[in-house]
Amino acid sequence: MKYRTAIAVWLAVTATIRFAHAADPRYPDWPCAQAKVPEISLAAVWAGPPLDDVSGKWKDDAKVSALVAKLAARRTPLEEAQKAITEYLNGAADKTGSGKLLFAGLFDSLNAQRSQVLNGLERVTRKQREAADKIRADTLSLQALQGESQRDQAKIDDLGNQLVWQTRIFEDRQRIVKFVCEVPTAIDQRLFALGRTIQQEIE
Repeated sequence: MKYRTAIAVWLAVTATIRFAHAADPRYPDWPCAQAKVPEISLAAVWAGPPLDDVSGKWKDDAKVSALVAKLAARRTPLEEAQKAITEYLNGAADKTGSGKLLFAGLFDSLNAQRSQVLNGLERVTRKQREAADKIRADTLSLQALQGESQRDQAKIDDLGNQLVWQTRIFEDRQRIVKFVCEVPTAIDQRLFALGRTIQQEIE
């Protein structure tokens, strides 16, 4: 009876993967219910002065680079990050220029973070597809062993236990994927909130 779990899980997960793929054929490995947006749009998170003149220059400023790293880290609470922005800009000689540099750094860093998450999700999806194929093949092998006139119970037990373990790993990964699917949106929201704080300080 316990080996039926493997079959049920394989069928359920295969259906999940197919549904996710059908959502947007441009991204066949995208596993999330949320639509895949490859990059954050600058216009969606920044209504301040143009950043063309500071693009890439934030890396040349050690103080800005260090602050960007702290603010971009999700382990830094949003309120703490916003307070750090206010303190930094209040002490800047050129508030607007410093604010632009800071946001340019945040935009680059959080977009890169986000890309890593997206790539990781698609990489896991490919592994899950391979795992589903392996579970399917092993399930068929198990059924064949169970259908033999002279059953080898040791082989049946070994393969059955292997299937249970494989499906457990599969289910764990699926739970992780559901959690990680929320991360890109959280990054978007963080960048928008930090950008708004910078804009308010330089207006």
